[in-house]
Amino acid sequence: MTEQTPEERLLRLRSSIDNIDAALIHMLAERFRCTQEVGRLKAEYEMPASDPEREARQIARLRGLAEDAQLDPEFAEKWFNFVVAEVIHHHHRLANEAAGDES
Repeated sequence: MTEQTPEERLLRLRSSIDNIDAALIHMLAERFRCTQEVGRLKAEYEMPASDPEREARQIARLRGLAEDAQLDPEFAEKWFNFVVAEVIHHHHRLANEAAGDES
């Protein structure tokens, strides 16, 4: 068996990265489908768009998971905060739509 050239190794690694990126996109899409349903439920029952207590629990949980996975917990928290900000934006939009305000 011949050893791979650096170029072949690079191509193999990049192919793996591309596959992981595709999986991440599909997982994020599924996550947003779930949070859209949460947003519709919250809008229907006039619940607040955000839940700071749950967010704090999730941050602590994700930081622990990141540490276990040898991923920077600060990065995991930044990622989560970015995603939650988008989810809350969607929840506000759904609440406005439910109230008849299309802004």
